[in-house]
Amino acid sequence: MRPSVRVAIVFWATALPVLAGASHVYVSNEDGNSVTVIDTATDTVVATVPVGKRPRGLQVSRDGAQLFVALSGLPKCPPQIPDEECEKLGRDVKADGIAVVDTKAHRLISVYPSGSDPEQFDLTPDGKRMFIANEDKALATVLDVSSGKIVGSVPVGREPEGVRASPNGKWVLVTNESDNSVSIIDTQTLKVLNSVRVGLRPRDAAFTANSETAYVSGEFDASVYRLGVPAGKPLDKLIQLRKEARPMTVLLDEPQKRLFISTGRGGTVAVVSLPDSKLVTEIKVGARPWGMVLSKDRKRLYTANGPSNDVSVVDTKTLAVIKTIPVGKSPWGVALGQ
Repeated sequence: MRPSVRVAIVFWATALPVLAGASHVYVSNEDGNSVTVIDTATDTVVATVPVGKRPRGLQVSRDGAQLFVALSGLPKCPPQIPDEECEKLGRDVKADGIAVVDTKAHRLISVYPSGSDPEQFDLTPDGKRMFIANEDKALATVLDVSSGKIVGSVPVGREPEGVRASPNGKWVLVTNESDNSVSIIDTQTLKVLNSVRVGLRPRDAAFTANSETAYVSGEFDASVYRLGVPAGKPLDKLIQLRKEARPMTVLLDEPQKRLFISTGRGGTVAVVSLPDSKLVTEIKVGARPWGMVLSKDRKRLYTANGPSNDVSVVDTKTLAVIKTIPVGKSPWGVALGQ
């Protein structure tokens, strides 16, 4: 065998594991109308994809070929702004939808209908259906992913935001901000099985792998609740964080028996051990961390920091920030894909 051929084969064999494990982090930039693509091998930005107005929640398809992004034509209105003042700002109904991005070409290829003002959504484990929170209509819209058509809607509580499908595919949780509740939806009948009161202004939920337990963040009372699914009980407050914390995204790292909770205006990621429900530490990240995602090997945590227009990369062993990556304007959500 010629030396040049041997060198080529050795190089290919060495590079293969890196390629096989390659992945990207996708960051929605709410005020930048775009998605930033980060290569996790180097933690550098490799692309920026224009998608439409106010991109927030985002998920990668089960086969990794597409990225879905929630778009909204409703103007930004924080809780302190009265509804009547928000209505004066006007809205672009045609902007509402779920953007579909080709993850290989890094370009927008379609926009699916979503119902009014989609904020967050989740895919069922088989990737066939998408449940979408319509914040201004107190509904969860159900989308058939293969056809891109709406196949149903489920009345839930007021101002639904967080949406999480159970790993077993049987249930979907929707957090209802104004009702301080969680709606538990049967994915087959599209009916609400139970509505459970939790902390104030619940934002997000995380399931255990067996689908029997969920953790729910409460923004206004700095709480995290734990509830049984689908009955909604037992129900208990897992932990009370400091009053300055504003719990947003909840991520469960089950192998390491801990929760990661972004604290919004609190400026940190809270780390809570399980099952003893103890606060291990708070990691100071960028300004107002919102969305978060863990890398495939769970060694790094990525947080979207809105006002500082960046993403913090956290080493999950040392629980320290190891890098800050500038992205677009007002990063909101984070998703992991190929």
